[in-house]
This record gives sequence, structure tokens and C-alpha cells, in this order.
Amino acid sequence: MKTSILLLSSIGLASCSPLFGGFGGSGGGFGGFPGTGSGTGTGTGTGTGTGSGGSGSTSGSAAAACSSYILINTRGTGEIQGPSIGFLTMNRNIQSQVSGGTVYNTVYPAGIDQNSASGTQDIINKINTELASNPNQCFILEGYSQGAAATVDAMSRITGASFDAVKGVFLIGDPHHKSGLACNVDNMGGTTTRNVNGLSATLNSIPNNWVSKTLDVCIAGDGVCDTSRALGITAQHLAYAGDSGTQTMGTNFVVAKLKGQSYTP
Repeated sequence: MKTSILLLSSIGLASCSPLFGGFGGSGGGFGGFPGTGSGTGTGTGTGTGTGSGGSGSTSGSAAAACSSYILINTRGTGEIQGPSIGFLTMNRNIQSQVSGGTVYNTVYPAGIDQNSASGTQDIINKINTELASNPNQCFILEGYSQGAAATVDAMSRITGASFDAVKGVFLIGDPHHKSGLACNVDNMGGTTTRNVNGLSATLNSIPNNWVSKTLDVCIAGDGVCDTSRALGITAQHLAYAGDSGTQTMGTNFVVAKLKGQSYTP
């Protein structure tokens, strides 16, 4: 599916220098970014979401714990093939807390034409291929910006045993962010962006049966997922990797899901 979306920064988030063209209506019209490189994702961000917000709570045992899991990481526009800057910190934390995990970086162009169909297909193929050899494999889906859209587009095609194998979905800066969904949270786990729409919310959104296993994180003022306050790339859209609220919440959410526990932001 071709979505008309957005771009990610691949530079250190403390600077947030916009290396893109102006926003062109509700569709594309952005320039690209250079590759992310390594060692990013630990900056201070734009100052939002600091403190202890997003720590959440867990309770009970909703399902069996995962002994083997794959974090399927889908990057955004302009990030070079590999891990997205948005999940470097939380994935490092997750793997230090829950053994048996690996990271798979979705293979697709992540180009400025916003054609994420091959990324959507790669997510589906990875799940099906892994389950064919290990029916007990668990998965967590992660997507940033265009990568979040590619992930949402895959949801309706992940069914049966594949659906059951996906234990959680963590999205940031999602252009398919749909107003009113219970999975919508801001970077502190709050509701300031519960009732806002993303740039491409009219094209697709999280299916009802996926809401309970998803957190769709949108920082207020991120013009990709919160068009009520801004349109297009803003400093908030570039802040997730260095935002402590997002990274703490993402870590705690995924760890809880992998352990078969419920989670409340």
C-alpha cells in the first residue's frame, strides 16, 4: 500500500535541525535525510517526556512467557537499511532484561516516495518464515513514522497463529494514528493525543483486534501523528529516540508482553 507520509531525522536528536523541504499539504513533499549511523538514540531529545512518566504497571499472567522472540524493527523515511534510531535504546534495554531475543530490521527502501508496500510484505514474510521453523517463536512489531505505517498496513494480513505469535506492537510518530483508539498514548502514557489524527489516518488505521496489544505513541505537537496541533515534521517528531518517557514506556511495555503480563501505561 502506498501511503503519503513523512520522514525521520537520522541525526542526533539534541540538535533537531530539519534537513527536509517544506510540508506540502497533507501528502508528501519532504526531502530526505542521511543515514542514522550507530551510537545514536541516547540523546536528550527536545526536553519532552523527561522524568518517570510512562513507567506503567504490570499485573497477572495473561499468557505464557516467551523463551525466544524477535523484535521486528521498521525504520522511517531516510534512515539507512538497519535499525531505526527510534528503538535503539529501548531494544538494548529489552534484550538486557529478557533473554532469548534478536532484532530483525525490516528490509524496504524507506524512500521519500512513501511506498512502504515491500516493508509491509517483509514483516509478514518474516513472521511466517520463522513460525514455519519454530511455532513457539514470539514477535514484537516496532515502527517509526513511515515504518509505523508499514506495520499498521501489515496488521489486517497477520491472522491465526501469526496473530497470536505477535505479543505486542509499539509505534511512534505514526501517520496512521487514528483518533479515539484506546491504544493511543502520549510519551508519558497520558491521553493528550488520544483524540487526534495522523496525516494518513483516512487511509488506514489499527484494526480493532490489534488495539489491545498495541501502544501508538504520539507526542503532542508531532505533526505526523497529531495534525490538530501541527502538520508535517516538527521537533516533536524527531524527539522519540532521546525521550526518556517514550523509551521507558516502550521498554516496560515490551518486557511485560514478552513475560505474558498485562501492561497499563
